[in-house]
Amino acid sequence: MIDQNDSRSLRAAAELFFFTYRAFTSRPDRLLAERGLGRVHHRILYFVGRHPQLAVNALLGILGVSKQALNAPLRQLVEMQLVAVEVAAHDRRVKQLSLTAAGQALEDELTSVQTQHLAAAFAAAGSEAAAGWQQAMRAILDQA
Repeated sequence: MIDQNDSRSLRAAAELFFFTYRAFTSRPDRLLAERGLGRVHHRILYFVGRHPQLAVNALLGILGVSKQALNAPLRQLVEMQLVAVEVAAHDRRVKQLSLTAAGQALEDELTSVQTQHLAAAFAAAGSEAAAGWQQAMRAILDQA
C-alpha cells in the first residue's frame, strides 16, 4: 500500500505510471510510425471503432481536443481510407465517422497488442489486484 502522505511513494507511483504507459504504447507507436501516423491517430481509430457512426462533435468531446487539433489527423485517416465520413440521415450538418475494413484491421492490430499486455498483467497480478487497478484508474478519472 502506498502511503498517501509520503511524497516519495507518490512520486514513485507517478514514475511507475509514466513508464508503464510508455511500455503500453511503445509497440502500437512503432506500428503507427511505419505508416506515418502517431498516437492521436490510434485514439481516433479506437473510439471511432468502438462507436460506429460517431459524430465528429462527439469524438471531440471524447478526446477532449479542439476541432483544430482533430482536423489534420482525422483528414489524414480519411485520405488513407481508414476512416469513412458520412452525412447523418437525421441532420445533414452532422458528419458521422466509421472505420473502413482497413481501418478496423489496423485498429484491431494496435489495440490487440495493448489488450494482450493488460491480460498478461492482470493474470500475473491476480483478480483482486486487477480490480484494485481498475478502481484506482476510475478514481483518477473522477478527479480530473
